[in-house]
Amino acid sequence: MPDRRFVLTVVFLTALIDSIGFGIIMPVTPVLLMEVTGEGLSAAAVYGGWLMFAFAIMQFIFMPVLGNLSDAYGRRPILLISLFALTINYVIMGFAESLLVLFIGRLISGIGSATFSTCNAYIADSTTPEERAQYFGLTGAAFGLGFVIGPALGGFLGEFGSRVPFFATAGLIFFNFVLGLFFLPESLEKENRRKFEPLRANPFSAMKQISQFRIVFGIMGVMFLYNMGHHVLPAVWSYWGMERFEWGPIEVGYSLTFVGILMVFSQGYLIRLAVPALGLKWAGIVGLSFNMAAFLGYAWAPTALVAYIFLAMGSLGGLAGPALNGIASTQIGPDQQGELQGAMGSMMSLTSILSPPMMTMTFGAFTMDGAPIYYPGAPFVVAAVLTLLSLLLFLRTTSDFEEKTAAT
Repeated sequence: MPDRRFVLTVVFLTALIDSIGFGIIMPVTPVLLMEVTGEGLSAAAVYGGWLMFAFAIMQFIFMPVLGNLSDAYGRRPILLISLFALTINYVIMGFAESLLVLFIGRLISGIGSATFSTCNAYIADSTTPEERAQYFGLTGAAFGLGFVIGPALGGFLGEFGSRVPFFATAGLIFFNFVLGLFFLPESLEKENRRKFEPLRANPFSAMKQISQFRIVFGIMGVMFLYNMGHHVLPAVWSYWGMERFEWGPIEVGYSLTFVGILMVFSQGYLIRLAVPALGLKWAGIVGLSFNMAAFLGYAWAPTALVAYIFLAMGSLGGLAGPALNGIASTQIGPDQQGELQGAMGSMMSLTSILSPPMMTMTFGAFTMDGAPIYYPGAPFVVAAVLTLLSLLLFLRTTSDFEEKTAAT
């Protein structure tokens, strides 16, 4: 087994660089879509939702394949494949002159997108069940820190052209690939590997395998509803800020940077205090509750300052993801952690298929010329309702969680 501190450091850096690349393009994506299509912001938002759909449907199909392959052959090769596919995606998008080319790039990215789930599998390999939730916060903190750096850098680079951040992202992801190639050790011991079964490596078989664990299956339902709501942020935040407060790429970048700072605080520091103090169940309840309150706040925010206040409140929502993942991972053995993360990734990909088009079309319907009701915040109301449903299901699923955990 490689030194744990070294493994977790490399995993954190890998997730961080990948997150920076993701965050760089967010401030300029609306501008690029308007340039490519020649249409306005409301139409660009809808196209943006369908680009997310293209990425997610490939991710839904291939995430369980990659998760099962990582259980059989190790985490390292799967992560390297994922990073190489992401590099190709951003190069294609940087040169794109049509929607078709943009869609091709996102399809390629979706096929190889196992970065964060593979990083979580590394963490599961390298930690005890009791401490996993806290260390799962590492990937969340890396994602947050990437949002500190990425959007601010993207907003700055966007001033030189809407395509510049895409090429910068390709360079960052390729550097990430090289980092993994030379410095990332394998974390999955050979005795904890299992034979690759092609019939098991699809989203439906993966769900069936996981369904035998009642709490895990319930948590996946919670995460489905939670992520259906949470996708409102990457799907419409940039468009909403431009429409509601007349933000440009720099203002969008600043707001996302603020989100990143809060995520670093929440998942890099607060989760380490909250989980031991509250336990996994109460950390999940607090996280889901604050997410719901924040969505309602965005929906009705009269000024950008008020929106920032609710962003701060929403930072406590960052407790939810690591707590949910921590509960699920304690219920299964080491030889199925990759399958679990693949099934979860596939389930979250399903929400990426369904949610962004729903959220962006809701935004478009309530902001287009001649809309019966003009209400840019409508998608956030939908997100709040979905989060409430996830909270209710979580309470039901974990009603006997302490008893079952103690029994194991």
